[in-house]
Amino acid sequence: METRLLQAFVAVAEELHFSRAADRLAVSQPQLSQQIRRLERELNVTLFDRSTRSVRLTDAGEAALEPARKLLSDTTALRHAALVGRSEIFGRVVLGYAGASSREVIPPLARAVRAAHPGIELVLQSLVYGGTAPAQVAAGTVDIGFSRLPVRRMDVNTRVFVHERVVVALPADHRLAEAASVRVGDLVDEPFVTFPATQGSTVRDAMMRITAGHGFTPRVLQEAPDSYTILGLVAAGIGVTLTVSSVQHIATPGLVYRDLAGSPIHLAAVIVWRKSENSAAVNAVLDVMSEVIPTPAQRPAHVLT
Repeated sequence: METRLLQAFVAVAEELHFSRAADRLAVSQPQLSQQIRRLERELNVTLFDRSTRSVRLTDAGEAALEPARKLLSDTTALRHAALVGRSEIFGRVVLGYAGASSREVIPPLARAVRAAHPGIELVLQSLVYGGTAPAQVAAGTVDIGFSRLPVRRMDVNTRVFVHERVVVALPADHRLAEAASVRVGDLVDEPFVTFPATQGSTVRDAMMRITAGHGFTPRVLQEAPDSYTILGLVAAGIGVTLTVSSVQHIATPGLVYRDLAGSPIHLAAVIVWRKSENSAAVNAVLDVMSEVIPTPAQRPAHVLT
């Protein structure tokens, strides 16, 4: 049984979403679906109940999850045992990620860490929302996290690695869809679809700050847990949303993206790590990150901080 099939199964089981799992593994969604079907054929069971709206584990999938995790852990332990002998730095570094901005850099970062420090086990942990990363880094739940400014905690360091432009997502048949750009004020009477208010979404927080600056509070008609679902609801005509340019690869039929009128507004995506003393492995990963995802040379004129 191939390790990559087990990795595919565990990723889908933990995300319960094929698109997010595919992003996590840096493979296409059709390739991931093919891997799951192949594993199901090898095991002669159905691991997931799939519908157009949800993915859940079957009883067989529930039973197989922990053994699959153990097999992957044992494989990783074997690989690291063999590599540590020729590695100057070794250890375990937990990297907490969330959002499209961090998902894009995970594959090249993981490859670079593996090449430079084969004795470091880089553990990827989905945080769902980037706003929770600073607290989890400070608490030691993760060693390094991805978030966005503003970061209010004084016990963590931050470094900007990308500036994301704020855009509006609209149904393709919306009255503003043909415009080259959209004024925030033109959205005052629109229903909005966005992330839950209490979960630490930096994108929702930015949306609230931007609309407040234009004199209104958006009427949130529907909340959803991730960008894929939010943009699907927008495409279905449920409402509009403010989002970031890094999700524009999500090309859902019936969905259009438009720039905001006026000076572009950006969010600063940041790497977060503890100010207190870190392990040699954590410092080594931070050094690799500075090479793979350096701080942009220029700062846009309007960045929400």
